[in-house]
Amino acid sequence: MNRERLRSLLDAMVRVGAGLDLQGTLRRIVEAAMALVEARYGAMGVVDDNGRLEQFIPVGLDAVEIARIAHWPEGRGVLGLLIKAPRPLRLDDISDHPESNGFPEGHPFMRSFLGVPIQVHGEVFGNLYLTEKRGGGSFDEDDESIVVALAAAAGVAIEKALLYERTRHREMWLDASDEVTTQLLGGTDADGVLLMIAQRARHMSKADVAAIMGPDPSGQKLVLRIANGEDAVQMRGRSVAVDGSLVGRVYVTGEPIITDISRGDSRGAPFLGDMGIGPILLVPLGRQDAVRGVLCLGRGVGEEQFPPSTVQTLHAFVGHAAIALELAEARADAERVSVLEDRNRIARDLHDIVIQRLFAIALSLTGVVKRVDDPVVSRYVRQAVDDLDDTVHKIRSTIFALTAVSDAQRRSWFRDRIVDVVSAATRSLGFAVGLRMDGPLDSRVPERIAEDAVAVLQEALSNAARHARARRVDARVVVDTDLTVEVVDDGVGLPANSAGSGLHNLAERAARLGGVFKAGPASGGGTVLCWRVPLPDEDE
Repeated sequence: MNRERLRSLLDAMVRVGAGLDLQGTLRRIVEAAMALVEARYGAMGVVDDNGRLEQFIPVGLDAVEIARIAHWPEGRGVLGLLIKAPRPLRLDDISDHPESNGFPEGHPFMRSFLGVPIQVHGEVFGNLYLTEKRGGGSFDEDDESIVVALAAAAGVAIEKALLYERTRHREMWLDASDEVTTQLLGGTDADGVLLMIAQRARHMSKADVAAIMGPDPSGQKLVLRIANGEDAVQMRGRSVAVDGSLVGRVYVTGEPIITDISRGDSRGAPFLGDMGIGPILLVPLGRQDAVRGVLCLGRGVGEEQFPPSTVQTLHAFVGHAAIALELAEARADAERVSVLEDRNRIARDLHDIVIQRLFAIALSLTGVVKRVDDPVVSRYVRQAVDDLDDTVHKIRSTIFALTAVSDAQRRSWFRDRIVDVVSAATRSLGFAVGLRMDGPLDSRVPERIAEDAVAVLQEALSNAARHARARRVDARVVVDTDLTVEVVDDGVGLPANSAGSGLHNLAERAARLGGVFKAGPASGGGTVLCWRVPLPDEDE
């Protein structure tokens, strides 16, 4: 080895150990080896504990060339020989070797080959592959010696990068877990926390898009609950069948999956099929025996696959987050039970104390009326008795609303159905909907009007998710003499021809109940939909 090559080797060793990021270190090792032996292509193949090729990092191919390759190397053929027998391998022509299986479709032609194993702590970490020596020649003994020397230095650099990555991932996981716990304890709703989980997971994995899929009521489909990323708006409203999909397999088995849907059957994750996504990582949300959904992460076509270390980190993080969500839901259930108990207690007090006293006062006044000679005073007393009767009637209606357990079994509370519709819309929109509810919704709105109002709110929010491209949506449901349902967004506004069947249905529902429906531009930009119907008198 001449002095010039020795100096190049020393420079390469310094460059290889210059950084702490593992993926960057692996890429620098490949680039340094290519420069030392004048190879046109290079790659790093990382081997798992079972001797399988779990990660492949190519250098020398652009994104278009990578996208043409039918599938990544799978550790068979010549590459598999290096895994089975970890020692340097030098070939003048890959295709002449007995173990050669050829190249996958779309793979560029390669002839000369040099492979060298890389060890960390005496264990094989992976293999360095170099092909196509520039000028058309073959790799010689000097090339092999210099790459073997580089591989020894690379093992030290990889060990340092692995230690740093484990520490960094542990810190990121702890920070993200603390944030999830803090948000839940602070009262943030489940969808808000799921959005934060998607954001942090996308950041930790350096993904382009993140989504969380959850089961629908039938359990046969997984529907999009949360999406995060530059093109996340395209995913709204999408779903995937549990049977026959990769996402469904993760949901059923609780085992994460790394693959590249641009190189295989995109039916595994069809909701990502038209978004230019290649490598994907699917992680179950929850324990293996109680998976609540699937976290889906994607990178652009031609980008590197997700490394195994990312899978381990995210699996631990989302598992912790799922436990925190379970605790938050248990707390919400306990609070709901507490509210119901308070309602029952208030109802008992109203019935046993307030109504009885009002009855006693009314009976006393009724007896006094017969003894009053002055007709004016008598009229005032009778009016007071009538007012007391009316008050008793209203209190009884309130008691019924507070204790209508049998009715709650037939239909959920109007307020709860409103919250459910808004929560479902939050999942498709990708952000929380602002909600305001005023007035006695549960006791004042009849079931026939409540059903229409829920359908109107659902249609209005669905229109906003599908067409508005909004960043903020606010819903308002108010009861006074009328019931008003209003949805305002800051999106692109109504199209020129907006007389679609959805808005027509909303107008029909209002007209059938003697009300009105209006749709038009909002004062600050966007759209406002207002549906207002009269309510029957309380006696009715």
